[in-house]
Amino acid sequence: MVLRIFGLSIVVTVLSLGVAFLYGGPTALALCLILGILEVSLSFDNAVINATILEKMSEFWQKIFLTIGILIAVFGMRLIFPLAIVWVTAGLNPVQAFDLALNPPPGDAAFFPDGSPSYETLLTDAHPQIAAFGGMFLAMLFLNFILAEREITWLSWLERPLAKAGKLDMVSVVIAGIGLVLAAEFLAHDDDRSTVLLAGLLGMIIYIAVDGLGSMFNAEEHAEEAAGGPSGLAKATGKAGFFLFLYLEVLDASFSFDGVIGAFAITADPIIIALGLGLIGAMFVRSITVYLVRRGTLNEYVFLEHGAHWAIGALALILLITVGDIHIHELVTGLIGIAFIGAAVLSSIRRNNKEEDPKPTTASEPTPVG
Repeated sequence: MVLRIFGLSIVVTVLSLGVAFLYGGPTALALCLILGILEVSLSFDNAVINATILEKMSEFWQKIFLTIGILIAVFGMRLIFPLAIVWVTAGLNPVQAFDLALNPPPGDAAFFPDGSPSYETLLTDAHPQIAAFGGMFLAMLFLNFILAEREITWLSWLERPLAKAGKLDMVSVVIAGIGLVLAAEFLAHDDDRSTVLLAGLLGMIIYIAVDGLGSMFNAEEHAEEAAGGPSGLAKATGKAGFFLFLYLEVLDASFSFDGVIGAFAITADPIIIALGLGLIGAMFVRSITVYLVRRGTLNEYVFLEHGAHWAIGALALILLITVGDIHIHELVTGLIGIAFIGAAVLSSIRRNNKEEDPKPTTASEPTPVG
């Protein structure tokens, strides 16, 4: 099963590395491999969350996410999205933006000899808006999970009090809004403050809209199922699946922001970024997602979902912190996510071992008579 799930990703990796070698020699091949590893390490928590949502989708919408979704992830977020930022911020047409990306200034310069900014500089300048949008979307996802009452808790000493606080209506919006205002007021530059607030507000609105619509159609689906209406069930399932698909795509985009921006610390070449982050990294993240669903890993390791959401909360906080001059290395971001996931897996194993241990027998053996 492992080979069947990861086989396509392995083939795509080999082909991508071959293309990178033909494109730029051994240096391009090494950069492509590094970016692929970077994307997988940064997005493992993304795969866990994707798996929790994918389990709720019909087989049809699962296939849509794993086919059309991968095209959006590879070409949309890892190639078109950075170019689109340059189109908007620099007022260039698509051809000019792509030419700018393929022809950086000499050396490590941030500007060309004529004083015009490089592709990497333009994309980096847009980081405050990107970080605010992605940070608030992920913050809402984290807060809505951690403020909900659950039968199973991981960090019980913290999660149970938070769940009690979550009984207050709209408390997640209040907490997220306060975080956005504080980040814009004390961390963002004066000339970025309004754009940070707007981008963060859009992240909150999109999360509430997509998550709310998905929940509404899921409720309709269960109601139709209880009523035994087959035609209504099929229609409701389609709408619910569609909005879950949109939810997953926005979620994937939010996770991709730090990887795309971080890639420019390694290379500004959009072809290498698309090969490494997109084809290699995104394909393996999809394969990990499928593996988690097919193996029922989330049911076996019950704290894994909790660990992934705490990693999401950490990433959201990091994104908001970096709307100003503070820079947190992508390696730190990846290690924090891996630490939460690893701790959750170990806690799940300990829990499973305790449940499997036979209870000690306290009653003594009966004494034979006669």
